[in-house]
This record gives sequence, structure tokens and C-alpha cells, in this order.
Amino acid sequence: MEPLGKKAAGTAAKALSFGPARKGGPVGAAPDYVGVPSPAADWLPILERLSISADEAARIEARAKLAGVPFQTELLASGLVSERGLFHELADSLGLAFLEQPDSDALVMHDWQRLAALARNGGAGIALSLSGGSQSIVLIAPDRLDIPSLRGFIARYPRASRRIRVVPPSALRRAIAERSAPNLMRIATGALFAALPDQSARFVVNAWQGAILGAFTVSLLFAALLMPAATLLAVHGALSLVFLSCVLLRLMIGIAPIKPHAPKFSSIRPAEMPVYTVLVALYKEAAVVPDLLVALGRIVWPRAKLEIKLVCESDDLQTLNAIRAQELRSYIEVIEVPGGGPRTKPKALSYALPMTSGDFVALYDAEDRPHPFQLVEAWQRFRDDDETLACLQAPLSISNRRESWVSAMFALEYAALFRGILPWLARRGLVLPLGGTSNHFRRSALTAINGWDPYNVTEDADLGVRLRRLGYRTDVIHSPTLEDAPVDVRTWLPQRTRWFKGWAQTWLVHMRNPAATRRELGLASFIVMQVLFAGMVLSALAYSVFLTTAAGLLLYLALDGELRAPHVVLLMIDGVNIICGHVSFLVLGWLTLQKTERSGFWARAAWMPVYWCLMSAAAWRCLWQLYWQPHHWEKTTHRPSQRTARQAKNPAPEPMILGSSAPIASRSRPS
Repeated sequence: MEPLGKKAAGTAAKALSFGPARKGGPVGAAPDYVGVPSPAADWLPILERLSISADEAARIEARAKLAGVPFQTELLASGLVSERGLFHELADSLGLAFLEQPDSDALVMHDWQRLAALARNGGAGIALSLSGGSQSIVLIAPDRLDIPSLRGFIARYPRASRRIRVVPPSALRRAIAERSAPNLMRIATGALFAALPDQSARFVVNAWQGAILGAFTVSLLFAALLMPAATLLAVHGALSLVFLSCVLLRLMIGIAPIKPHAPKFSSIRPAEMPVYTVLVALYKEAAVVPDLLVALGRIVWPRAKLEIKLVCESDDLQTLNAIRAQELRSYIEVIEVPGGGPRTKPKALSYALPMTSGDFVALYDAEDRPHPFQLVEAWQRFRDDDETLACLQAPLSISNRRESWVSAMFALEYAALFRGILPWLARRGLVLPLGGTSNHFRRSALTAINGWDPYNVTEDADLGVRLRRLGYRTDVIHSPTLEDAPVDVRTWLPQRTRWFKGWAQTWLVHMRNPAATRRELGLASFIVMQVLFAGMVLSALAYSVFLTTAAGLLLYLALDGELRAPHVVLLMIDGVNIICGHVSFLVLGWLTLQKTERSGFWARAAWMPVYWCLMSAAAWRCLWQLYWQPHHWEKTTHRPSQRTARQAKNPAPEPMILGSSAPIASRSRPS
């Protein structure tokens, strides 16, 4: 293989605004020097061939200076030119060959170099590849190009220039990602377990937990056979303590003043704003892709400092085709997660995390419609606080609460959680069970704790506890995210089963060493963890026990049976539990609803016993899955938002769109 030459390679790298290659690695694999990228004037001959006027170029350059980014970055983010078109014209202008898609197997890069390139906002920039006959060629995909320097290099080294290929940055990035898939999969499935095996849900229970659970189950069965009445009373008493602890928490939160807060914003300069990464995990979400792109397009953030990663399973062709049908902007990347390992959302997110470069990371679900200024509020909170603030949870608000009784009850739950429970915990500095979406992370903290647990089916709850255990804080912000709740039991039940199973997993994981967990969380947060995870699951199980026992005793009495003293005690216990549970739920729900949302409240309350029976069914179902399918992810089916559909039929005047909140796909608006 004929070498390119160290001097020529170093000159080429410098022309691309990169430093010389590290010893033993390909050119540009780990850039450590940033030159001065070309201004609009250097690009004008190329832009004229793309029908972009000098006036338009001047406007783009003004926005680039305002945001503190190179002209080239702002140009691609604007959507006025396609990446392929720009780099094809660049190649023609420089007299270089254009390569649309490099061969991933031909890349000459070490594993660490590929991962470093994927973690960089602009990709590799420059890389070596092998062509036919084992001859080396140089692939250049510059994101900060110094055009005069590159022209000078071509004039000085014409022979070497014949072996240079201009490649679109996203194409080179795809090739590197394809080659790095095995490494990324190992990181996604094994990093947490390798670093903190005791905090991974890869195994449901450890040895001593399994022994205790087995002994307890056997003892309970023998006691039920030998002393049925005493055993039933003891079980009711124990479950009542757990049930009433959840009731007490709701009442404590309800008694505290619940004051809605409006987000506070201070003046900002776009040049000060960092790169922000938005992660969206999608699986079988083809129907909601247009709505998702509309929602993400309304986010206010400089487009040249925004990177959006749409994370999909590689075999989910319908979703991938729905995304590919859109003309996406340069800052949007589709990450295809290979099969293997647990097929869970946290595994997909852990696979994608090494391919992000933002200082902060926001996580959304496919059906989410975040407040346009949510990223701004989160960043200002991070900026004004210290490094221990690792995560901010935005409130989730249900927009279709009137669509069915299921969505109405779901909305009541979400109001209590995101407007009552989480703010109450945050004000007291207690551990926060994060919601599964609208989380904003300080990337350094997320990386330090090894990201999400790929084996936990409620990775959000686990992450809240793990962050706290490792010395980080979580808090809440006020700009909400709208989403639609399930409208029928068929959709709701698998989702709630997964939630209960994940809470049980989280509790079992963090109770493997109770003394260490109590020490790291603090006593108050340790107690809150017992109530929010074990307590909620056991309370849902207990509700059916209470209801069944009470119904059986009342039926026995109706059939002229005579209640004995133990029966009366059981009936009183069950009645108190059921009444207190319903009252505490209604009180907290009422207090957290806005006045405009309280219409029809008592009609919803009439469905509460049915809804709680469904929760109990989901809890019993989760126990079966926890044993047989602990890492199985039951997919929640989402559909296009009815709210968006109504807006499409009666469109309002389009708001003025700034460069920081422009559409991210040209065909993403519903028709």
C-alpha cells in the first residue's frame, strides 16, 4: 500500500481544520487542532452553482456569527441545500472525486478512533480507506472546511490529490457506525453490569434475595394450610401497613400547598448556548412520525447547535421507511440498533449515547409534544447550578383526557404525579422516580453512571435512584410536555404491567445491599423508595385482596351467615383501606388539577374502583412476567394525535418561525 506521506497528510488535515493524525492512526481520526473555517465569501462560487444568492449567504453568515458556529454548519442546518448536493458541488469545484457512500469494511480505523469519531459533532472529518488493490485513499467529510488551504494543498500535491474522495459527512458517519455496531452493542448491554454489577437488573434477584423469597413463599403456604384464619388476618395486617403508607404519602403531599410555577427565563446569547442532544427511541411508530417531526420542529434552540437522534430497531422497516420518506435536516441522524440482547428502550438509548456529542441530553418519546422553550429552561437551570445537578424532569400533561374514561383516569394520575408528588419530593431534596420521557441530563453525569440499565423495563425509575446513590441531584422544571394517554384497556394494561414490573425490578436491584442503599440515599429517601416502588406494587396487589375479601364477607352476610369477630375485623380493615385509598387519590388529584380541568371530575371518580381493579390485575400480571419474562418489553401502541388532526383540518395561521425553531423536515407537516 503506497503511503500518502506524513507531510502531505498533515497538510491535508490542517486544511480541513484538523490537526495531524496521531501516531499509528489514520489522518484526522482524533482531531486536536481547530483552524479557521471558511466564511461565506469562500463558499460563494459553490453556492452560486446551487442557486443561493450572495444576499442569502450573507443572512446565513449573520445567523452563524450570532450562534457562534461556522458558516458551513449554519448553511447545512438551514435546509437551503442538501448535504449531498453541497459536497458534490464542492468536489466539482475543487476538481476532486466524489464518493456518495464509502465501504465500511474498507475503513482503516482502530476501535477507539471510530468511537471517538462517532462522539464528535461533525463526525470523522477525514479517514483512510482501502480501495481495490489495497491502495489507500483519503476520505474527506469536513464540517469546518478551510477552502483556500485545501485548494493550496491540491495545487501543491496534485498526485496525492488524485487519491482524495469527497464524502458527505453523514455518509462517512454511517459507514463508521456500521463498522462499530459490535462495539456499540457491547457497551449498550454490558457497560453498567461490568462497572456496577450490583446495580444492574441483568439478574432479577441475587442469592440471598432468592432464598428469602423462596422461604417466605413456602412458609406462607404452610401457614395458610395449618392456620388459615390467622394467616389471612396477618396478611391483611401487613398489606394494610403498606397500603396506608401510600395513602399517608398522598395526604402529606395534598396538605402541602401546591402552587403552580411559571418557567423563568433570563436573557441569553445564542453564542453561549451549547450543543444539545435530543434522543427519541422509536419502535413500531410509523403512524406518529409526522407528528413527532412537527413537535420537534417547534423546539426553540439554534439549529446549528442541535442534534436530534431518532433511535430505531434495524428490523423495524415500517418506522424506518416513514422516517426516510421525510427530507430531514443535516442535524438529524437515524440510528439503527441491531438485534440481540434485551429488546428494550434503555438498550436502544445506551446504544445511541456514545454517538452523541451534546453537553446536555434530552429524552423524548415518539408521541411527545414538548413545550418549545423546554430546552431553554432546562439549560438555564443547569447553567445556574453546580455539576451535581444531573437531571431535570419536565412535567407530562395528558391532552386527550376527555377521550375515554381510561384516558381521564390516566390524566388524573399524571396530574398527581407530575404536579404534586415529584415537585414535593424535589423541594425536599428527596430521591425522584423519573418519568420515562422529557428527562434532561447533564451528559457528563449520565456517562459517569454508565447510562441506562438495558435490562430494566422502567429505566427511568432506576436511573433516578442510581443518580442519587452516586451523589447526584435531580429536580423538576415547569415547561410541560403534552402526550396522549391510552384510551382503552387493551393498550393500557400491558403498559401498566411493564411499569409495575420495572418498579419491582428497581426495588430488588437497590435492595441487594440495603445498608449501602440507605447510607447512599439517606434515611428519608430510603423510606420514600420503599413507598414508591415496593409500596405501589404491593398496594395494587393488596387492593384486589381487600376487595375480594370484603365482597366475600358481605355476600356471606347477605346469605344469612353470621360474622364472627375475626370476620368483622377483616371487614373493617378492608373497608378502611379501600375508603382511605380512594379519598387520598381523589384529594391529591383534585388539588393538582387546574380549574379548567376539573369539569367532570366526579364522573371520573365513579370509575375509580374499576380503574383500581385494573391496576391490581396489572400488578398480578407483572408478578408472572417478573418470573417468566423479566426483560420482556411490552410495546405501548401510539396513534397520531387527535389534537394534531383537528388542527390540520382547521389550520391556524402559521407563526413566525425563527432560525432557532424552524421545521426540521420539509414534508413533516400533516396534510
